[in-house]
Amino acid sequence: MLGLKVIVLCLLFGALAHGQATQCSKKNECPIDVYFTIDTSETIALQEPPPGSLVESIKKFTEEFVQRLEDAEFKGAVQINWNVGGLHFSQNQSIISPIGSKKDFITGVRNIRYLGKGTYIDCALARMTKEMQSQTSDNASLRFAVVITDGHVTGNLCGGIKVAAEKARDELIRLFVVAATKNVDETGLREIANSPATVYRREFMAVDLSQGRASIHIPTINHIIKTMKQMAYAECYKVPCLETEGPQGPIGHSGQKGAKGDNGDPGLKGQSGRQGDPGIEGPIGQPGIKGESGHKGDKGEIGSQGKKGVAGISGRNGTDGQKGKIGRIGAPGCKGDPGDRGPDGHPGDVGDRGLSGTDGEKGDPGRPGRPGPLGPSGEAGPKGERGSPGSPGMPGKTGTPGKGGSAGTNGEPGRRGDYGPKGGVGPDGTIGDKGEMGSEGLRGLAGELGNKGTKGDSGLPGPRGSPGAPGESGKNGTRGDPGDAGSRGESGQAGPKGDYGRPGFSYPGTRGPSGDRGEKGNRGPRGGRGDCGQKGGPGVKAGPGEAGEPGPQGEPGMRGPRGELGRDGDPGPEGDPGLTECDVMNYIRETCGCCDCEKRCGALDIVFVIDSSESVGLTNFTLEKNFVINTINRLGSLAKDPQSDTGTRVGVVQYSHNGTFQAIQLDDPKIDSMSAFKDAVKRLEWIAGGTWTPSALKYAYDHLIRDSRRAKANVTVVVITDGRFDPRDDDSLLTYLCSDPSIDVSAIGIGDMFDQIEENESLKSIACQRDGRVMGMRRFADLVAEEFIDKIEHVVCPEPIIVCPDLPCKSEPAVASCVQRPVDVVFMLDGSERMGVENHRRAKEFIENVARRLTLANGPSDERNARLALLQYGSPIEQRVEFPLTHNLTVISDSLGSVKYMDSSSALGSAIIHAVNNVLILQRGERKTRRNAEVAFVFITDGITSGEQLDEGVTAMRRAEGVPTVIAMGTDTDEEVLQKVSLGDMSAVFRGDDYTIMNKPTFFERFIRWIC
Repeated sequence: MLGLKVIVLCLLFGALAHGQATQCSKKNECPIDVYFTIDTSETIALQEPPPGSLVESIKKFTEEFVQRLEDAEFKGAVQINWNVGGLHFSQNQSIISPIGSKKDFITGVRNIRYLGKGTYIDCALARMTKEMQSQTSDNASLRFAVVITDGHVTGNLCGGIKVAAEKARDELIRLFVVAATKNVDETGLREIANSPATVYRREFMAVDLSQGRASIHIPTINHIIKTMKQMAYAECYKVPCLETEGPQGPIGHSGQKGAKGDNGDPGLKGQSGRQGDPGIEGPIGQPGIKGESGHKGDKGEIGSQGKKGVAGISGRNGTDGQKGKIGRIGAPGCKGDPGDRGPDGHPGDVGDRGLSGTDGEKGDPGRPGRPGPLGPSGEAGPKGERGSPGSPGMPGKTGTPGKGGSAGTNGEPGRRGDYGPKGGVGPDGTIGDKGEMGSEGLRGLAGELGNKGTKGDSGLPGPRGSPGAPGESGKNGTRGDPGDAGSRGESGQAGPKGDYGRPGFSYPGTRGPSGDRGEKGNRGPRGGRGDCGQKGGPGVKAGPGEAGEPGPQGEPGMRGPRGELGRDGDPGPEGDPGLTECDVMNYIRETCGCCDCEKRCGALDIVFVIDSSESVGLTNFTLEKNFVINTINRLGSLAKDPQSDTGTRVGVVQYSHNGTFQAIQLDDPKIDSMSAFKDAVKRLEWIAGGTWTPSALKYAYDHLIRDSRRAKANVTVVVITDGRFDPRDDDSLLTYLCSDPSIDVSAIGIGDMFDQIEENESLKSIACQRDGRVMGMRRFADLVAEEFIDKIEHVVCPEPIIVCPDLPCKSEPAVASCVQRPVDVVFMLDGSERMGVENHRRAKEFIENVARRLTLANGPSDERNARLALLQYGSPIEQRVEFPLTHNLTVISDSLGSVKYMDSSSALGSAIIHAVNNVLILQRGERKTRRNAEVAFVFITDGITSGEQLDEGVTAMRRAEGVPTVIAMGTDTDEEVLQKVSLGDMSAVFRGDDYTIMNKPTFFERFIRWIC
């Protein structure tokens, strides 16, 4: 029985072991989808000669990659099955094959023909994501994408690379990025690749060109395939037969920091934070380089009236103008303030009584009288409790008059009542008693006569001020002085003898100033006729009394009447000679374009053919348009009528791939002025496609030249291209313009590829093999260089005719270009110990370079060009004129060589005064500067100097009409002094880190343009 049990247990254990071995021996299926996204845009196709060769190399790389994707077991546990698909793209996308077998995909790869237009990677990634979602071979398959591109993009029509790549990652697509060659935009490639970049980007490259020939980069293929297999094993490997739940293991050690995760979705908008503290004020920027003067454009048409502009910034302080002529005699000044009130005079004799006056007119109603006295107090009633104020009730009906009650105690004063209606005229009051006549006051002494003021210059009338607010009502004026004595009245009856009056003055006083007009008094009662008194005896003659204390100053009186014209003034000093007729004409010629000379090239038709392909780029395309505008600016005005037989007409053709050509026609009726042509050129937009140069030449002739050319006009064509044209274009059209021998063609090639013989030959074919008509340059920026514009101007218009208006005074103006403008430059060199020997040497070298760079005057009598002087200064008593104003370069050079460093302190104010008195104006009064020359002071200092006489020195420089320029090196400077010396114009302060920068081209040329 026991043996039977043992046999049964063995059978059961064997069956269990056999079932478990069968389940563990089963391989896990792991399908993988790989999708290739290949760039065949123009930047890839034309990167290597011949055009399209790099695309062929990428096709070989892709085919080799797919051939190495073999279905096989991996590590004996995972069965990997590959499915492949892909697309290639440029401006559009073209499917190579859907996800499926390798054979179908390889066939599709071999049939690729590059698209050769713009590069839109974001749209290609979006299309790739869509295809992989709809064509997945198995729901459990792993998704990999291999993107082969150079990272350069033309635009972002589909949201941008980063957005498109994130959407692909959201669909669990792992993106490997392979650079086509080493010529890539690494930032764009890393935006495509998954994280970490060391796995999905690394340094993967499809084609290696470093050996001078194209070779497939096999290590990239092997590394990506190995990485895909490892990821597949990690995802697909599972052993369910061994999955038995064991005891919980110990907590493991903290792992290494994981790789940076993918960018998360944007979070919710946070709450507004508190306002940040103000940042640290940044340093004051250095003044920018003064731009070169542009060429004067044609006079534009009269535009519509513009809106009022905003107020401009204050301009630089101008130099003091010439002394003006003596002005006309001004109007008399306002009447002076009244003099102090004199002491009261003694009362005079009583005059005779006058005749009775006639009845006056009825006067105006008087003011309301003052309230009468309070009535008698009534018996005090009991004091009631104070009640709370009630709300005002509705007005009640008028009650019957009540009986008069006894007067109560005085209540609390009520609020002031509203004004009642104006009352009617009351009845005349009773005639009051005649008042006593008041004593007449003494007349005030006359004020002292003021000194005659100096005559002021006649000022320009100021702008009319805004009306002032209405003033408050004035106070009642003081009582006026008694009026003049009336006519003598009839003799009255003799009155009683009066008292003796106080002694009077022995001389009549002067009439005092008129007082303010008083208000009209109330009409007094009519008095009765008085008796005539006896004439009083003469008073005792008294001596003059002591002078009284001056009274308070009175308010200014009203403006008096205009006085009589004064005498003519004495003749003033002789003024400077005024502007002559020629000076006025020269000024007009400098400031008004109507007097400029004009260049005319005869009957001329110019056609520009400019490259607008993707490889040019938006910035360089803008430079091409600027080149066209700058060239036409040199050729004078355009023909007003495009159908005219004379004048200049301009056309433009921009080209990319076939069917995208755009043109500005020669005979466009809208192009009748320079401004209209500039607007049309600026509206041209970058096409960003392929390069079809031969077809563009044919288009230019067929659509612009052949049917619209003028019989007597010269035709010139200027062609600009950046590289090879698309091989699908017909290269026989390169010489299409040469079939007409009357057309002058110039070809401009930009880029280093034109150093190759075969590429330069294509330019010669465009230019019809003519010498001097093929021009090359490394960068597009060289197109707008002044030297190149000069060269093109001579090619387009070799024999211009200069037409000037018939004006008087055709001599050269006093202010001409940089090389002719008269300027006297005085260098003020700081010789203090802060300068140092080495910096002092660099400053002298800078001055000598300036002297060699400027065009110096031809002699002492030359009224144009430049002269230089140098003054070195130290302490208040150390100033040394190293050389006076001179045009002799030998004197300047020898003097600079013998200049000794003072190594002293610094007193800039005294130095300026010394320069004015010893360089500009000699002690005997002789002025050394030329009449029409600008006086330029150039201070080489850090501004740390003594403040003694600094204000006087700046004032002396102003009087000498000096224009300051300051060169301040280093960061340890006194900004207050620099601002004062530069007359507040900080743009006239040239700065640098140290003195070595003074002789560098950028700083030196900027200084020369400023001085000019």
